[in-house]
Amino acid sequence: MSQKFKPETLCVQAGWTPKKGEPRVLPIYQSTTFKYDTSEQMARLFDLEDSGYFYTRLQNPTNDAVAAKIAALEGGVAAMLTSSGQAANFYAIFNICEAGDHFISSSAIYGGTFNLFSVTLKKLGIEVTFINPDATEEEIEAAIRPNTKALFGETVSNPSLDVLDIEKFARVAHRNGMPLIIDNTFPTPINCRPFEWGADIVIHSTTKYMDGHATSVGGVIVDSGNFDWDAHAEKYPGLCTPDESYHGLTYTKAFGKMAFITKATAQLMRDLGSIQSPQNAFLLNLGLETLHLRMPRHCENALKVAQFLQNEPRVTWVNYCDLPGNKYYDLAKKYMPNGSCGVISFGLKGGREDSIKFMDSLKFIAIVTHVADARTCVLHPASHTHRQLSDQQLIDAGVRPDLIRLSVGIENVDDIIDDIKQALDNKE
Repeated sequence: MSQKFKPETLCVQAGWTPKKGEPRVLPIYQSTTFKYDTSEQMARLFDLEDSGYFYTRLQNPTNDAVAAKIAALEGGVAAMLTSSGQAANFYAIFNICEAGDHFISSSAIYGGTFNLFSVTLKKLGIEVTFINPDATEEEIEAAIRPNTKALFGETVSNPSLDVLDIEKFARVAHRNGMPLIIDNTFPTPINCRPFEWGADIVIHSTTKYMDGHATSVGGVIVDSGNFDWDAHAEKYPGLCTPDESYHGLTYTKAFGKMAFITKATAQLMRDLGSIQSPQNAFLLNLGLETLHLRMPRHCENALKVAQFLQNEPRVTWVNYCDLPGNKYYDLAKKYMPNGSCGVISFGLKGGREDSIKFMDSLKFIAIVTHVADARTCVLHPASHTHRQLSDQQLIDAGVRPDLIRLSVGIENVDDIIDDIKQALDNKE
């Protein structure tokens, strides 16, 4: 969309602009392949000399329309959908790191991402150093090595709900000639646009608020187009030197600001194939159309629930960055002045065992391995999503043994609070 629209309009209108006689609603291009009239036309596509579609593993019109919508929402130049948020994390790092390289990550990140970085990428020869999200610039600088290629963090971490000081991390990254990669899943671009604070690459698990209805697993990578890869060409040879698998094409020279996403699509997606299905992209687009309506309700409900929990004597602590007095309240108001997200964490006086009894006593609030959709749900990370971590790793990731992650939905908030009250009563 050439005209500059507000986020609410982009949620509904961006990505798909039908021409005369075309479907008003984004169609599902449920096809693996696309026809051309001559061999030369197809050859030019394979050489990246023309744009177009030939095989859905690399590109699909439905996927591209949804990716374009998300790029517009984040203020980026291009985006690529992936089969999951984890795939987006992997591709974002692997697009610029190879065996022998190193990157730095906040330690307060999703448990699956922690394991991906610390275990799986290590097997590929890529090392990570985890640092406290509240580290000073000097402490971050101290972790940088000659082979460090990126900094990574989550805007609001899952499940510890730490708020990252994006500008601080961006300053350190850019001072040392590397990009800042931000997972913006929890706030979504409705509540925070990290590119405006210095981030270079943004990723999402679209499975969460963007889909909003727990129907489709997916992820996305968005490039701001702002990082000058050629200025640090020796550090990023994959982008700045010829790719022999495309007859010596150099991505930065051929595609400019589109280099990062083009390489991720043409090289990584070609070889690894973690594409989002067109059906899932279609469902994701339906979720995006109401994202601007749902996020304020999530935040409004979550704040009321957090205030209730804060005044409940059987609750020992509540962590929600929109609560006055929270250690991240000021950062949250800086980066997310209209609200953060609908996710709260809290603990009970009885500790880990009481947390489990409480969850088992809930009626309509469901125990699920999910977060951030229209329905209120709950999880005990130490027993579920983070159970592969040691006690020390749990502490490093900001996950207490008694931590209950409550994802507040868009139901009537009084009903949500009533269910919490009865569960607190019945766990005794």
